[in-house]
Amino acid sequence: MSLIQENKRMVRERKTIDIMIQIYCNDKHNTKDNLCEECIELKIYANIRLDKCPYGVNKTTCNKCPVHCYKPEMRERIREVMRHSGPKMSYKHPILAFYHLVNGLRKPKLREKEQK
Repeated sequence: MSLIQENKRMVRERKTIDIMIQIYCNDKHNTKDNLCEECIELKIYANIRLDKCPYGVNKTTCNKCPVHCYKPEMRERIREVMRHSGPKMSYKHPILAFYHLVNGLRKPKLREKEQK
């Protein structure tokens, strides 16, 4: 897979998680266009974990991944965000929701350098 495709996939992954956190924060913490401190922390953490994912562009969705790289507390927080925002994604951002569903069907495959 080319670097351009990899970047597209990872950009879409970041955009999806960012929007899901935004929806959650707006609804649960009564923010309008900004994120609260707690959600900013979660967004930064999620993006760092995405950068370090051993599967990279070949990843499935995190809940179907055999490797759980989130700390338990952060994992529960992101689950709560996903439970709340997931259903809303289908009508607020249907294309991103579609790609997220398709990515959940993937079988994760380690990046080439990790396979050696």
